[in-house]
Amino acid sequence: MAEMSDINVQKLTIVQQAIASCCGAIITSLFVTPLDVIKTRLQAQSNQFHKGKCFVCSSGLVDHVYVGENGDSKAWHKKPGHFKGTLDAFVKIIRIEGIKSLWSGLPPTLVMAIPTTAIYFTCYDQLSEALKNRPGNHDEHIPVIAGSLSRFGSATVVSPLELIKTQMQYRRWSYKELYLCISTRLAVDGWISLWGGWTSTILRDVPFSAMYWYNYERFKKMMCKEVGANEPTFFVSFTSGAASSSIAAVITQPFDVVKTYRQTQLWESETLKTPQRDRKSTWAVMRNIVARNGITGLFAGITPRLFKVAPACAIMISTYEYGKSFFSHLNEKKNRHP
Repeated sequence: MAEMSDINVQKLTIVQQAIASCCGAIITSLFVTPLDVIKTRLQAQSNQFHKGKCFVCSSGLVDHVYVGENGDSKAWHKKPGHFKGTLDAFVKIIRIEGIKSLWSGLPPTLVMAIPTTAIYFTCYDQLSEALKNRPGNHDEHIPVIAGSLSRFGSATVVSPLELIKTQMQYRRWSYKELYLCISTRLAVDGWISLWGGWTSTILRDVPFSAMYWYNYERFKKMMCKEVGANEPTFFVSFTSGAASSSIAAVITQPFDVVKTYRQTQLWESETLKTPQRDRKSTWAVMRNIVARNGITGLFAGITPRLFKVAPACAIMISTYEYGKSFFSHLNEKKNRHP
C-alpha cells in the first residue's frame, strides 16, 4: 500500500475533511455491520427475545435499539438459526438467506454514523490545528483536549437526531405525526427531554476519545520511527487505530454497560409503554450491577465489543487519513496548475 502524506489540515477545507470522514464512515459500516448481524443472530438462538422485548447492538460507531418482534415476518433478528459458531453462521446466512442479509442493519447505522462521524473527525482536526498554533509547547495534550471536545460536541448535537430516528423507524410515523409528538414532548418536559441518556453517553465516549487519540498519535509516531519512515503508511494508521481503540474500549467498558442499560430502559418506557423505572444515577447503576453480578458485570460484553470496536476504529482512521491524503494531493495539483 502506498504511503500516505502527513496531512497538514490547512491544505484541506472543512468540506473536504467532512467528505473524507463520511467516506470512512460508509466503508467502516459496510465492513462491520455483518459482524453485528451475526452476533445478534447467535444471541437470539441461545436467548430468544420475547415479544416486545428490546435489545441493543452496535456497529462499532453507533448503537441501535431493536425490538424483539415488530410485526415484520422478515425481520433479520427473528429468523431462526441453528449455528455452531461465527463462521458457521456466516456461511449458513449467505447460503440460505442470501448475502444481503448480512447488511440488514446498515440503513439505521448510516443514518447516525455519517453525521456523527463528519462532525467528530472534522472538529478534531480543526481543534488540533487551532491548538497547535497557540504559543507554548503542549503537543502531548492536544489529542486529549481535541478528542474530548470534539466527541462532547458531536454527541451533544446528534443526541436529538437519535431520538427522532428511533421514533420514525419503529413507530412508522409521518413527519407531521413526528412533529406533533416532539412538540408535545417539548411542551411537557422541555428541551432537555431531547437529550435523554446523554450523561451516560458522554461518560463513555469522552474518555474513550481522549484515550483513543492520545494513544493513536503516540503509536503512530512510535511505529514510524520503528520502520524508519518519515510518513505514516496505511498499515501504520490501521494498526495504531486498532491498538489505541482496544485500550480505550477496555477502560471505558463499565460506562458502555451503563449506557446500554439506560438506552434499553428508555426504549421500553417510551416505545413499549412499560412503566418508567426509578431513574438512578450512573454510579448507582454501577453499584447495582456490581452487587448483582460482581465486578465482572461491569465488563460484560467486552469481547464482542473489542471484536467490533477495534476493526471499526482501525478501518475508520486509516480510510479517513487516506481520504485526507487524496484531497491534499488534489489541492497541490490545483495549486501547481491553476
